[in-house]
Amino acid sequence: MPVPVPRRAVLRGAVLLGATALTPFVGSREAWAATTRVDQPVIANCATWAARPPTSDVSVVQSRPNKIIVHHTAFPNSTDHSLAYAYRNSRDIQNLHMDTNGWLDSGQHFTNSRGGHLTEGRHGSLYALLHGQTMVQGAHCVGQNSQAIGIENDGTYLDVQPPQALWDSLVWFCAFTCQQYGIPPKEIYGHRDFNNTQCPGLLHDRLPELRSAVAARLGG
Repeated sequence: MPVPVPRRAVLRGAVLLGATALTPFVGSREAWAATTRVDQPVIANCATWAARPPTSDVSVVQSRPNKIIVHHTAFPNSTDHSLAYAYRNSRDIQNLHMDTNGWLDSGQHFTNSRGGHLTEGRHGSLYALLHGQTMVQGAHCVGQNSQAIGIENDGTYLDVQPPQALWDSLVWFCAFTCQQYGIPPKEIYGHRDFNNTQCPGLLHDRLPELRSAVAARLGG
């Protein structure tokens, strides 16, 4: 059964923005192995971008996720690629998810800005990722919220490609997440693989490229 995230544990994990990650789980779910260590990308925790507290305790799933699901936010494609904008955008997403959708917090686990800046989405997601043993239950994809890490990529990509900075950051994030949780790169999907949606637009067409880039980054 899911259990609440201890607040102290969340805060302890949240400060690890640039720290070396803990030893990840080495699983046997696939006959693949990462031969190249992927360093942790900088991921701004919820406190750093001034997130609101959840309206109730988030739930922690006592097992590792088995896949990554790629999303786009469907927000306008901003030309502001600054870190400050990435933080403001994270707040906008959280406000939408809490005030309009009625969710307890941001639905996705992590967010990737058009400038390639990564932020934690749902509280506790970064702590879980760094330890590689559990995951926070999300609200990003019906039927997959207790087994898939959700990464929102800011912007709308129905007819335009994302900036290179966003793409490079997505590759790095997915490679690190696969390493931490023992997820095979082939287990990277798009939102529309599971739900009736256009999300993540043209990023879905590039999933084979993404999987190959992640596998190459892992050296497997």
